[in-house]
Amino acid sequence: MDDLLKSLTQPQREAVLHVDGPMLMLAGPGSGKTRVVTSRIVNLLHQGISAHQILALTFTNKAADEMKLRLARDVPDTNVWVGTFHRFAARLLRQHAVLVGLSENYTIYDTRDSRQALLQAIETLDFPITHATPEAIQHAISWAKNNLVTAEQYSATRGHELGSIVERVYPAYQKRLLECNAVDFDDLLLHTAMLLRENPELRSSLDQRYQYILVDEYQDTNLAQYAIVRALSIDYPNLSVTGDPDQSIYGWRGANLGNILEFEKDFANVKVVRLEENWRSTKSILVVADQLISNNTRRKHKELFTDNPQGSPVRLTCYTTQKTEAEGIAGQIAGAIHSGRRRPRDFAIFYRINALSRSLEFALRDLGVPYQMIHGLEFFQRKEIKDVLGYLQVVNNPRDDVALMRIINTPARAIGKKTVERLRAHAIRYGLSMLNAARESGLIESLNKRAAVAVAKFVAIIDFLGAVGPVDVEEILGHVLSQTAYRELFTESDDPQDQERLANIEELLTAARQFDEQNPGGGHFEEFLEQASLVNDTDDWETETDKVTLMTMHAAKGLEFPAVFVIAVEEGLLPHERSRHDPSQLEEERRLLFVAITRAEEELQLSLVKKREFRGQTKYVVPSSFLMELPREEMELIGAPLGGDELAEESWGDDADWNEAGDDGEVTFNVEEFAETPPPASSSTSSDLAATLTTAAEMVSEQAAELPQVSPDEFHQGMVVRHPEYGLGKIVALGGGSARRVATVDFASGARGKKFILNASALRPAT
Repeated sequence: MDDLLKSLTQPQREAVLHVDGPMLMLAGPGSGKTRVVTSRIVNLLHQGISAHQILALTFTNKAADEMKLRLARDVPDTNVWVGTFHRFAARLLRQHAVLVGLSENYTIYDTRDSRQALLQAIETLDFPITHATPEAIQHAISWAKNNLVTAEQYSATRGHELGSIVERVYPAYQKRLLECNAVDFDDLLLHTAMLLRENPELRSSLDQRYQYILVDEYQDTNLAQYAIVRALSIDYPNLSVTGDPDQSIYGWRGANLGNILEFEKDFANVKVVRLEENWRSTKSILVVADQLISNNTRRKHKELFTDNPQGSPVRLTCYTTQKTEAEGIAGQIAGAIHSGRRRPRDFAIFYRINALSRSLEFALRDLGVPYQMIHGLEFFQRKEIKDVLGYLQVVNNPRDDVALMRIINTPARAIGKKTVERLRAHAIRYGLSMLNAARESGLIESLNKRAAVAVAKFVAIIDFLGAVGPVDVEEILGHVLSQTAYRELFTESDDPQDQERLANIEELLTAARQFDEQNPGGGHFEEFLEQASLVNDTDDWETETDKVTLMTMHAAKGLEFPAVFVIAVEEGLLPHERSRHDPSQLEEERRLLFVAITRAEEELQLSLVKKREFRGQTKYVVPSSFLMELPREEMELIGAPLGGDELAEESWGDDADWNEAGDDGEVTFNVEEFAETPPPASSSTSSDLAATLTTAAEMVSEQAAELPQVSPDEFHQGMVVRHPEYGLGKIVALGGGSARRVATVDFASGARGKKFILNASALRPAT
């Protein structure tokens, strides 16, 4: 502990050594707050406080994982609970689901599935909705939940048309969610807050258990999250919150800046610690950030400072179009990589909205610069991933009608739209789930025999998967692919998109295997589904890979890079056009740019263009009003003066290691050596089995002793294999890891579902 304290500044030590009572830690960007929070947990443990009494809540899985790693390094084998608000709420609801009308195997709906449930709810109502989109209704319901307004409490303002619609739809939507034994993201927090409010004994017992609560990024909490941590800090008000009002950028998600600004009003004798020393950025970058954010009024004043070098000036660069902007940035990056001055991983490019990334992708690809786009939510939003996981959702929660309607005819099995409508009508009439309605398909008079048989076959697949037992997630996913032949939709196709879908399925199997290794024993696919549902924006960011990172400014929160480019600092984009007439939203847009600037460690470029093609239109650009708030006399201006009639194309400075771009943005050096080589696609398909069949006599004659040893890790789902007794077969499922890896194989000879421990079997690849 003494060694740990010696490495901290005086304010950091104050925060770490604080034990009892509430504390507000105002932590500027790059001030080492994660280190301070984890060090404080170490100190609490050092003081003899039980790990079970400590609760650490974060906003992203990546932040939680970083804290866990640091704690494991400083205090091995500690079991302090560290995780996101939503994971904590989901865990609490699993234990007390019955108190809110759910079963513990409830499903967490993502935004798309929530919208499907909303549309189903609207169908049950007798009035047409013509003056509001489902998206607007969904957003209004989300706002209500974030502000602890239940369906029973919601009341529309007189004359507010959308509110009148929501007043009728919200209760129907909640009823539909309960019928499906499901929650949306907002419900996780709302249900938990209501649990604590309406069950005093439960609240008291949890307050007794979690006597020391630490909340990171407190400026981003909404009213529901505030209610949860406040309810758990009544008897033991040892609540420590960390945050920075200047980095509150999630108001559109319901974040309430007042939670951190008014923290000192909630508790008596609050200890306030200010972490103002920045360890991340150069002086040049910090002075630009500080002058920008000083224009906000709703904040707590901090004096940001750093002992880091002055560094190179922040560049403000004007380009002609987004094409030359993208090519110019790509040229700088390629030149720095080519000279050996930087690696691809050193660079990040930020933009306000994802739609701005397209020209950057083209430019980087043309120069052979490896890059990755960060939008972790998208992997689990891909159709093939939602299709495969849909089967697990129905097996885990048979009342999940949204998932069932997704998979009932996926892959196509002759169950058409009219058949689904008749099943739905039967379910509504008799108060059944869609799965139970499907079980009665033979009794539904409106279904012809062909349709009833097709539905019965689908039910048989679900029943088979349900009877597999408590196996690993990778294994149950293998059975899903085998029973549905879903993989075969893509394995025999030469379409690059189909090959990408196949690669995504393989990635899902890899994710399942990694989950199984962390959660041994099988039967944990409920937790896997929950983990897949609660993915954060940066969860797919490969921190160890050597690629340029492209991401939105919102996703960049909490990250840092040696060199950062912020594009399209233009009126209407940054600040966004929606903030034009709302001072509070305008301040949030300014905070967003502040966050983007303070991600940079050594180099920063802000850029805008003269004209930009956006949403099908070419428009002349107005420079962002934020640019007028920067200390431009201390910055390097490249291009024509802001507001000038012409924008000159400039070289990229005097650094000989950087290439120069011509008028058309073309870079003249050879960058072929930097191009990525894509991994070879798997050559094993379902057709291999038929193509390589030999006679039974030839198969049986082979002896296991004659076959070379093969690592269990070389086997994969769908692989064609050979066994000396059973002959040729295909792996339909894999489970377990290392020495205990097990394969389930269906053989051409008729033997099905045979299991083999790969390390101890005679099973070998067929080729």
